[in-house]
Amino acid sequence: MGQNQQKQIQEEELELNSIQDLYKSFIKECPSGSLYLHEFKRMFGVQNGTPESQYMDSIFRAFDMNHDNTMDFIEYVAALHLVLRGKLEDKLRWSFKVFDNDDSGRLDRHELLKIVKIIYKIKKGSVSDEAGKQSLTPAEVCDRIFQEVDDNSDGQITLDEFVQGAQRSPWLQSFLRLDVNPSGWVQRYLCDRKLMSSKSS
Repeated sequence: MGQNQQKQIQEEELELNSIQDLYKSFIKECPSGSLYLHEFKRMFGVQNGTPESQYMDSIFRAFDMNHDNTMDFIEYVAALHLVLRGKLEDKLRWSFKVFDNDDSGRLDRHELLKIVKIIYKIKKGSVSDEAGKQSLTPAEVCDRIFQEVDDNSDGQITLDEFVQGAQRSPWLQSFLRLDVNPSGWVQRYLCDRKLMSSKSS
């Protein structure tokens, strides 16, 4: 058996063990098999009434693929996989879903500004230009995103415009990578779980 083949089998076994562990913790947290928004926030230690809480509302909605206001285990695993291992394009597509509040497939200035304001509060107002010199207001951040990605200048951003524009723009990638990706919360959650399980064994 080749070394690469053996490595692949080990990775698949590791993946299977991880999924089994995730399933055990998911069922422990959600015996009904459905994860509700308040449980989702509790799992990540996010308090209601905070900017993070508003942001988690949008994240939950984006991950709730069948729109039944709960997350089942498959949706949960898909969400964690995307957050932890997804390609840039997949993360951008997911970010677009978080921004697209009415599921129209287009972002208008109002939708974009709503999420930008939440991110702005999370960052405690420290959003700057590419050079890191000029501090930007939420409206300026919104204007900048439209400049970067609204190719036909029609005042609406399609999914393709968003993905292609963000891939061209290091400033926008940085903005999204820091804030439109809850991997910090997920990593912390998974680390806490490992610590708790190692203490109990």
